[in-house]
Parts: sequence; structure tokens; C-alpha cells
Amino acid sequence: MAGSTMKVNIVASDRPLWRGEAKSVSIPASEGGMGLLPDHEPILTAIDKGTVSAIDVDGNRHSFEVTDGFASFDSNSLTVAVETGVDTKKDPTATGE
Repeated sequence: MAGSTMKVNIVASDRPLWRGEAKSVSIPASEGGMGLLPDHEPILTAIDKGTVSAIDVDGNRHSFEVTDGFASFDSNSLTVAVETGVDTKKDPTATGE
């Protein structure tokens, strides 16, 4: 599956949120929502309050309500570092509002 996945590491200031291989990720970039696929051009962008979602290699969605931070993508490796983050599957009351 070379080139069809990317390494993803999503961390909050106090703990890791999710790490794995993903087919796609969406982030609440400060310029607006942004979708990332494998082989995307390198980016470094600020993140606003919103939802980060990753679709893993099995098609499962991992979603997190997050606050301010940044995202960095290069060489099929994405790091999302945020102040706070809540797994929406573990806390269904998380709304991001």
C-alpha cells in the first residue's frame, strides 16, 4: 500500500490522542477546513477549535474535538498538536462548541 496511507500522530498538551496509519485526515485549519491525503504537499498550519477526523486503513473514523494548536505534514507523516482534545467516541457530549 505504498503511497496510499500516511502516519498520523494526534497529541494534546497533556496526553496522546491517537497514533496510526490513515487514508485521510481532516483538520480545522485557521484558514478553513482542510483535508489531507497521502502525498499531500508539505504544510505547517495553525489549527482552530473544531474537529480533527482520521480515517484509518480499515475505514474506521477517529474523531476528536480540539482547541488551538498546529498541524505539520511532510513525507506522508502528519503531526497534529493541540492544547486540548476529546475523543468523541469516548465522550459523546463533546460538541466542539
